Parts: sequence; C-alpha cells; structure tokens
Amino acid sequence: MDVDKAVIARLKKNGKDFEVLVDCEKALAFKKTGDFNEVLVSDKIYKDNKKGMVASEGDLKSFDSENFTEIAKEIVKDGEVQLTTEYRNNLREEKKKQVIELIHRNSVDSNGLPHPISRIETALEEVRVKIDEFKDASEQIKDIVDKLRSVLPIKFEIKKIYVKIPAQHTGKVFSVIKKYETLKENWENDGSLVVELKIPAGLVEEFYDELNKMTHGDVETKDLKGE
Repeated sequence: MDVDKAVIARLKKNGKDFEVLVDCEKALAFKKTGDFNEVLVSDKIYKDNKKGMVASEGDLKSFDSENFTEIAKEIVKDGEVQLTTEYRNNLREEKKKQVIELIHRNSVDSNGLPHPISRIETALEEVRVKIDEFKDASEQIKDIVDKLRSVLPIKFEIKKIYVKIPAQHTGKVFSVIKKYETLKENWENDGSLVVELKIPAGLVEEFYDELNKMTHGDVETKDLKGE
C-alpha cells in the first residue's frame, strides 16, 4: 500500500504517544480477527509521525516487549485507528440501510400498511436525521422515529418482554438490556436481574438470540401479551 494512503494508529502509554502507519481496513480487521498480515505500511514507530519524530529505544521501554512487531500490534490493538473518509462514509451508509430496514420491517402508516423503503429514505433526508455510524441501529431507532413523525405518519408495533437473568450472567448481559426501554427493573436477593422491556416487534428474535448466545440459554423470557 502507498504510504500516502496510510492512516495513523495511535496509542498513549505511560504519558507518551506512539504511532504506526497502517492500512485502515486491515488494521480494523486485525482488532477483530487477530490477523496482522499486511497491516503495517511502515517499519517505524513514531512519537509524532507528522513531525517525523521516531520513538527512541528509551521511549519503547514503555512496552513489555522489545520486538518491533509485538509493539506495533499493541499500538494497533489497544490504540485508536484513524478512519479514512471513505471508510467512515461506507460505515454510515451501511448503518443507514440497517435503520431503514428496521423502520420498514417494524412500522406501519395510518392505514396499517408498511412504509415503502423509498418513502423512508426521503423522510430521513427531509428531517436531516444524523445517523451515528458507530452506534447500533436498534439504539438509535427511537430518536430517529420521533423525528420522522413530523413528516411521516408512523406507528411501531412494540412488544413488552419479561426477562430474568441469573446472577452469573448479569454483568455481560446488562449492555444488551440497556439498548431497550426499561419499564421495570428489579434485583433479586440471589443476585438475579428481572426486567420488563419495550422492544420493537421486529427486534425481538434478534434480542432473544443475543441473550441465548451470551447465557448459553440460561435465561428466562416471556412475551407479556396484553399484560
């Protein structure tokens, strides 16, 4: 890859900045897969790449390893990778498609019919909705729909779901629970968590899948129809 097209991965450690030049997409993939092949674009570790300031041996003692590749891996894995405009735009466009699909799948108009995707796209442009490319579509949907209502008659089918999570799973599952509106929350004496949530109908199966995956099926759920 051309160095001119590389981006910076930066890590602050022991009060010092460390930077390496990387391929944006491969660096981000490394954070997920652990594959470091062709991530680096340069064989230098910098204190400040823009000023051409290379980290000294003394600076690199901030790391446990003296191996260049291991240090570079730590910088990319634990640091922040600068995103290219193209990559950021692609992320935003993909998240927009997810939001539109959620609205199309879960909402109806004043006649009880689904909104066409093209109409949803037009409405998003009309109200100038800002979609956060780093936030789950399900977390943004409520605020987005509230804004769309000024130009689009829209009604969501909402399910009320009862969930009981054993104590040993509450820590890892709590982040999933907090994506949705909580109606009731109760911590029981044995440390288990009981909640009632409002979830768009089209997201319920996805919610169940997430819970079952994180708890290996050790969770109690119930659709509180009419309750």
